[in-house]
Amino acid sequence: MNQETSKKLFKEAQKYLPGGVDSPVRAYKAVGGTPPFIARGRGSRIYDEDGNRFIDYVCSWGPLILGHAHPQVVKALRAAAGLGTSFGAPTELEITLAKMISTALPSMEMLRFVSSGTEATMTALRLARAFTKKDKIIKFDGGYHGHSDGLLVKAGSGVATLGLPDSPGVPESYALNTMVAPYNCIEAVEQIFDSHPEEIAAVIIEPVAANMGVVPPQPDFLAGLRRLTTEWGALLIFDEVITGFRLTYGGAQTVFGITPDLTCLGKIIGGGLPVGAYGGKREIMQMIAPSGPVYQAGTLSGNPLAMTAGIETLKLLGQPGVYDRLEKAAARLEEGITEAAASLDFTLSISRVASLLTVFFSSQPPVDWESASKADTALFGKFFQQLLAQGIYWPPSQFEAAFVSLAHSDLDIEKTITAVERSLSSLKS
Repeated sequence: MNQETSKKLFKEAQKYLPGGVDSPVRAYKAVGGTPPFIARGRGSRIYDEDGNRFIDYVCSWGPLILGHAHPQVVKALRAAAGLGTSFGAPTELEITLAKMISTALPSMEMLRFVSSGTEATMTALRLARAFTKKDKIIKFDGGYHGHSDGLLVKAGSGVATLGLPDSPGVPESYALNTMVAPYNCIEAVEQIFDSHPEEIAAVIIEPVAANMGVVPPQPDFLAGLRRLTTEWGALLIFDEVITGFRLTYGGAQTVFGITPDLTCLGKIIGGGLPVGAYGGKREIMQMIAPSGPVYQAGTLSGNPLAMTAGIETLKLLGQPGVYDRLEKAAARLEEGITEAAASLDFTLSISRVASLLTVFFSSQPPVDWESASKADTALFGKFFQQLLAQGIYWPPSQFEAAFVSLAHSDLDIEKTITAVERSLSSLKS
């Protein structure tokens, strides 16, 4: 694979951008090699500056569920851009998209648009603390909710210890109010509530973990969190930045039948443009300024381009049979990879929920971060490079989800399965 241009661009980028990138995983530190610099995308494929073509399973980390440059979305964006790209003032588009989201997720009686998932989770926690008049929150080891200071923590020794900063520049005082429990362990959450009665403002969780690789919730885990938060007067916050409109039109809360107090969205509701949203019960959301005292603002919040892309994307996702098509494609991909590994007697495991999946180089699908972290990351890196050389753009980390889009054809899936079989065969030899 020719990467001459990408290598030159990466070298140049490192003069001006830390690590040569604007988001760490793009630098390929986890898998080695030079990241392709992408020139354009169309449907299920992306094309780099060297002319290489790839079947894309990153899909801009999830939002491009329709594929790249969907004609209906592009047409609407061109029209919207001609009218103005940002006003810093209300538009009818915000109302239209808010109605669509609230209808799909009835738990979001009111919502506020922001420009990223990080903004959404950060403000949801501020709101939860204000509403409950409590300070501490519970998150889960391996759960990523954006890069705000209070969430960049890891677990200390023991299941109920205080979190420690997971990044330089985050004062310990910021992390002291963040408690960390193992994902899928309701007993650990119970211990934290027992040890800190009347102190927990909220539990925040990805209902399907997707930042330690795809890890589904165990039966009754989410219901247990709903029970505990209700009993202790805390809020349950679902971070559906990835799962919202990805698992089904109503997100993970619809799939699992759990009603959170607050929901955070991103990715898909902007059709690939920068966007986020948080929302929930009316009595809670009315505490947000200017209705209430909890301050949050954003010049580009609800900007007309993101709203337009989101509206067109949700229109298309609301059509009959859409999620059945996604399920069929993702199921065939899982089946094909499983069969390829079995035919070669190659040890791996696949964790899939709807159109999200991760190939783990471990014998069993993980149930939490501890088990996920035991996967063979070096072997994954080799696997990734084998796929890339065959024109398959897989997520460049063992601990990220691959995304199947509506643009992935049957032929795309079969080509991918063939590439996986060749890659595993090469690794086996």
